Amino acid sequence: MIEVNWSRTDLIDESQEVVEHQTRQQKEKLEESNGVSIEEFKDGRVKVTKVEVDKSGQEQIGKKEGKYITLSVPTLTIEDNNGFEQLERAFTKYLDEIHKDIEIKKDSKVLVVGLGNKTITPDAIGPFAIDAMQTEQSENPSDHFILYAPGVTGQTGFETSDFIHALTEKIQPSLVLVIDALATRGSSRLCKTIQITDTGIHPGSGVGNTRTEVSKEVMGVPVTAIGVPTVVDATVIIADAIDNVFRSIAAKIEERGKPSSKLSVTSWTPDSDARVDLNLIKPIFGEWSTWSTNDRLQLFEEAFAHHPERLIVTPKEVDVWITKYSLLISRALFNWLDQKVKKEKQ
Repeated sequence: MIEVNWSRTDLIDESQEVVEHQTRQQKEKLEESNGVSIEEFKDGRVKVTKVEVDKSGQEQIGKKEGKYITLSVPTLTIEDNNGFEQLERAFTKYLDEIHKDIEIKKDSKVLVVGLGNKTITPDAIGPFAIDAMQTEQSENPSDHFILYAPGVTGQTGFETSDFIHALTEKIQPSLVLVIDALATRGSSRLCKTIQITDTGIHPGSGVGNTRTEVSKEVMGVPVTAIGVPTVVDATVIIADAIDNVFRSIAAKIEERGKPSSKLSVTSWTPDSDARVDLNLIKPIFGEWSTWSTNDRLQLFEEAFAHHPERLIVTPKEVDVWITKYSLLISRALFNWLDQKVKKEKQ
């Protein structure tokens, strides 16, 4: 099988290097040989993944040196207020953790940049977050935040990084926060995850349209990127759907004849995290039914590699998701800065 780069994702914990080292033994081996540390735990309903890459790790796995914190609520829905509240608390908490070495004084400025195209909903979380923060700013003025939504290169004709660099030189902020939409390679992560990293960002990299990076090396001041995955490659949707069908059929075959199957009053469905023996469906679907999800993704990427329409998919309620995350990010940033300034005064 020809190797194709199917891992179109901006999330560090979905990168091939991290996915391939999920067991404790594999993680320890990765840490020893490649300078990468991986820590996973639950904070309430929020799944927290911390990945730290040093210089050695950057050379080995191709991920920029720095800290990455990914927060995810796998069961989150639009109506799940409790899930959003827990995610907001976790976001504020780990935003403070990643900036523990950055001092915010009385006269310090924090430049908040909302990247993206406001006219394309899945890409509008940056500008929408700036709008939400401007509304909050009008009601509760803060001398620290400077808010900016530069648009995209296709609209302005200039590199977004150049705009941000010029503004950074002018106002000399203590910190630049960049908010942007991300791409994921797992449909279950769509609009259910926030990633924070002090490595900056390459706008458009998740969908193969990389622009000049926005980072400390380019701007001359610390840059933190905040992202929410809002799009996924269509081939991922196909692979996930087939994986769910295969798992469901195999689980039902395995469950058949057991007393528990007779107790269900509705259609029985397997636990998504439960181990399922896919060899049970091999006589029905053949060898490929036992392949890993990654191998099936590879197959679909090859099959659609030269197709004229490479589709990127987003949830149908993406406008609601964007609004909710814009408000969440706005509230969390104001709360974090208020707490940060109070700590500095003590």
